[in-house]
Amino acid sequence: MKIYKQSELLTSLPKQFFASLVEKVNNIMEQGHDVINLGQGNPDQPTPAHIVEAMEKAVQNPNYHKYSPFRGQTFLKEAVSLFYKREYGVDVDPQSEVAILFGGKAGLVEVPQCLLNPGDVVLVPDPGYPDYWSGVELARAKMEVMPLLEENKFLPNYESLPKELIKQAKLMFINYPNNPTGATASEEFFEETVQFADEHNICVVHDFAYGAIGFDGKKPKSFLQTKGAKEVGIEIYTFSKTFNMAGWRVGFAVGNPSVIEAINLLQDHMYVSVFSAIQEAAAHALLSPQTCVEELNELYESRRNAFIEACLDIGWKVTAPAGSFFAWLPVPKQFDSSQAFSDFLLENAHVVVAPGVGFGEYGEGYVRVGLLTSEDRLKEAVERIKKLNIF
Repeated sequence: MKIYKQSELLTSLPKQFFASLVEKVNNIMEQGHDVINLGQGNPDQPTPAHIVEAMEKAVQNPNYHKYSPFRGQTFLKEAVSLFYKREYGVDVDPQSEVAILFGGKAGLVEVPQCLLNPGDVVLVPDPGYPDYWSGVELARAKMEVMPLLEENKFLPNYESLPKELIKQAKLMFINYPNNPTGATASEEFFEETVQFADEHNICVVHDFAYGAIGFDGKKPKSFLQTKGAKEVGIEIYTFSKTFNMAGWRVGFAVGNPSVIEAINLLQDHMYVSVFSAIQEAAAHALLSPQTCVEELNELYESRRNAFIEACLDIGWKVTAPAGSFFAWLPVPKQFDSSQAFSDFLLENAHVVVAPGVGFGEYGEGYVRVGLLTSEDRLKEAVERIKKLNIF
């Protein structure tokens, strides 16, 4: 059989850092060990029943068995508009300011291809979601990092970026509540971001994947709530986290009409939109009472509290995340890297955590924990770590 070489584009894509972690985990499990996997970002709760029921009914509609409208169903875009008005007080035009996506990841990877030419500069948070890198490479653009440091509450410091770099930048990603750090953004930070982007003609892409998950009575802010935000960028929202619909692959982008049009144009050439029954269920999720979202947020907060308290009890000096379903924990000083610490926990406690370096150079010194299992299992993981006598 002939072997056909992959294109230079494919071979230039970032290596999947976590593939090796999965392989290590599988090896331990094959040995018969009980592994507590806190290294993943896959929601563990089912999609709420009322959304599933809406899908079951919609799939019977023979009109939905045909091609969907290229740019998505009007009813879903109108639902997005109503959702943003109700939840954030933001006016969104359903026709010109909404693009339906095959999940938030698709939009994040598509935007650089929509707006950039080869060699254009993109500002990317470090640590950050690795698929930002993929979109930049597919656009043949150049990635430059914005360090997220604990002393700055894991927010980028625009004043510290080299002036020459700022002049070259055409696009930037931000993400709050943040993956992997669990940090949230203030109104002042978003105002500073709008001013920075406007002054330097940089398009902002705010990844709002964890927008529904905020703790201690503080609801995460939408970037679009900030005056002038739609002038300088967009926000990408996914149903995966808010409604436990990760496998349904549906999301949306909202904001600047020129960026929305660019996304729609690219997708015109790639897809025939999301299955309409999924779109109807998604609209139902947005327009229904948000009780299930409130209950999910309470579940994650309870897990966070139990896990952080257990860590503090064993002498692990950790900080509780303000949002998302991740905790960002410092590596003990006796380990020379996040990878070494992660391997140690896997091999000796059969507990999986994600090494921070997998999210970028400035992720070194930390590990990410997903709060995506029961409180009992989270406490058991900490108890196993306690027995290793490293704190």
